[in-house]
Amino acid sequence: MPDLLIELFSEEIPARMQARAREDLKKLVTDGLVEAGLTYASAGAFSTPRRLVLSVEGLSAESPTLREERKGPKADAPAAAIEGFLRSTGLTRDQLETREDKKGAVLFAVVEKPGRRAPEIVAEVLERTIRTFPWPKSMRWGTGSLRWVRPLHSILCLLSDEAGSQVVPVTVDQVTAVNTTEGHRFMAPGRFAVTGFDDYRAKLQRAFVMLDAAEREQAIWHEATTQAFAQGLEVVPDAGLLAEVAGLVEWPVVLMGPIGEEFLGLPPEVLQTSMREHQKFFSVSNPATGRIEKFVTVANRDTADHGATILKGNAKVLSARLSDARFFWENDRRTVQTVGLDGMAAGLAHVTFHNKLGSQADRIARIEALAREIAPLVGASPDLAAEAARVAKADLQSAMVGEFPELQGTMGSYYARAAGLPEPVALACKAHYQPLGPSDAVPTDPVSVAVALADKIDTLTGFWAIDEKPTGSKDPFALRRAALGVIRLILINKIGIYLMPFLYRVSELKFTKDYLDHVLAVEDMAAAEAFRALMAGEKLPRLRGKTQDERFEALDEWVRSRLGDFGPFSDDNPLLKDGVFNYDQPAADLLTFFHDRLKVHLREQGIRHDVIDACLAMPGNDDLTLLVKRAEALSAFLKTDDGTNLLQGFKRANNILAQAEARDGVEYSFGADPKFAETEAERALFAALEQAEAAIAPALQAEDFGAAMAAMAALRAPIDAFFDTVQVNADNPVLRRNRLNMLHSIRATCASVADLTRIEG
Repeated sequence: MPDLLIELFSEEIPARMQARAREDLKKLVTDGLVEAGLTYASAGAFSTPRRLVLSVEGLSAESPTLREERKGPKADAPAAAIEGFLRSTGLTRDQLETREDKKGAVLFAVVEKPGRRAPEIVAEVLERTIRTFPWPKSMRWGTGSLRWVRPLHSILCLLSDEAGSQVVPVTVDQVTAVNTTEGHRFMAPGRFAVTGFDDYRAKLQRAFVMLDAAEREQAIWHEATTQAFAQGLEVVPDAGLLAEVAGLVEWPVVLMGPIGEEFLGLPPEVLQTSMREHQKFFSVSNPATGRIEKFVTVANRDTADHGATILKGNAKVLSARLSDARFFWENDRRTVQTVGLDGMAAGLAHVTFHNKLGSQADRIARIEALAREIAPLVGASPDLAAEAARVAKADLQSAMVGEFPELQGTMGSYYARAAGLPEPVALACKAHYQPLGPSDAVPTDPVSVAVALADKIDTLTGFWAIDEKPTGSKDPFALRRAALGVIRLILINKIGIYLMPFLYRVSELKFTKDYLDHVLAVEDMAAAEAFRALMAGEKLPRLRGKTQDERFEALDEWVRSRLGDFGPFSDDNPLLKDGVFNYDQPAADLLTFFHDRLKVHLREQGIRHDVIDACLAMPGNDDLTLLVKRAEALSAFLKTDDGTNLLQGFKRANNILAQAEARDGVEYSFGADPKFAETEAERALFAALEQAEAAIAPALQAEDFGAAMAAMAALRAPIDAFFDTVQVNADNPVLRRNRLNMLHSIRATCASVADLTRIEG
């Protein structure tokens, strides 16, 4: 069985495209070979800046002969039907077979497709792959029609076996397959022939080309860390940069150079970001001081002076870059020392956050108010939390963040310290953006937690209010990430906080938007102008903590007292319910969004979806910490024998009770009395229920769900004994009613812990 070697040799492929291109080449070619009837043992794809390579081992020499039978029309069918069948099969009438069927004589076509040799199939598949290759960006050159990421210079395509190797005849535009390739552009120019993959890889190595990207990454990291260790230093890990640099060189040569003394006072994040983004340099730090003192660059060739000239040129360019960074740093600090962080942030009043949600300054004001409310609930000072929220985004106006947007927050913490602000405020400037993803660190300092929660809740309530919600895979404002951030902040910090009072902000914002949209739609311009003027100088009334009816009435009264009884308050206004705005629904929708994200989070921890649903159905489900504690306890309980058997007993009781209530048209929820118990099993169940209720209530009050589950587990044996010895639907109506009311007691006792009707099985 032959082996296949393909190399597509071109000008330099961007490093960011190489990994995907390797996988695409492997998939397109191997899928094409298999579809054409060939099989193979294994395949591997490789890349360097100038080549994509695929090696396929154990390829079959030819595709099998295929025999296909196709049933046609009846033998006496109209001529037009038979002619159509002949055209579809490519046969003539005398090549068809006539066979007897249940409905008479039927025509059959037997079509044999002879197998094809591997070179023919490979040529066809490779040409199609090259012409349809899914580059993110591609170009045309010369007079040909081929599009490739960069000009394609040569195609190497070899099939090799024990008898030798042969070039597969492939031509794409003016490029014809050959058995030669090139080594390193500078260190080994010129072409050479190869006979197979092993020969190809060995000759490339001698020609200063390291074929495997993973091998280049390993070589770079090993040499960089070795050089740093020899000088008592450490290379700052950066997996993304390592992969990118490995895609820029074919023969990595690691060089380490110094950073000018005048730049060592810059924050390490500034040095690292500037060198990474502009020069693709690794940062080398002193573990004793934490300062970044040197850099590592990776050249693409050995030189006679061992890289001295390369380092000198790189150091010169780096000095210019870091001079800019030092200017930004010093200029920003002067601004902070002159006008403070509040002064730096003043320009945010003229920066639009979203055209329907106002400026960045408007958003900061909302976050500040929220942070002040959240602070006592997380153990933070309301004044410190408000101050941190007010200045947390000030660095968006700094020159440094203008040059390096990825440093937002980080620079804010430096500028806060330069302004003499308290350390919790400085920490919050950086930490309030976190967590940025499922693996990012979660802040634990109380002020940082308060501002981080306020920032994310404002994002969610704002975009929910203007109906910019995630749809399918689209989430342009990262609202799923914001919701998961709130969840992780609450759970990791074990915060007991009810979300609904804060989610009502979405209702306030939505009312403002929807009311104005409505008065404009009905062309009630007087109401529109009055409402705009009102909102410019006055906020909506504080309605959190009130009952639903109180919220309806307070908001209705507030608008009517200021605008009068305008047209928007007519009965047919869809924004109103019974004459007032439906204040609860937008907040409830947003809470459901949180629950959906929490379900994903808990399922990743091994908690079943039905267990989560059983806990979501309980009151207080906007306290996420309480909700997770309940779900974890229920999940553990249901994995025990007591839990499994009690669930079956509960479901049996619930089913009997539900059937009786449906048949009788009444609810058996009152009046179970031990004096009507006839059997010892009934009396034991009454006693067990009384004990369980007495233990479950204080356990739930203390949020000790484990104890509540243990108390519920004590019902298992009495319930089993009851169903084994007692007939619920007795002939005596008094006994039957009493026993059905007892079943309700079972249901109510278990339902106080979780909604077990939602548990499957």
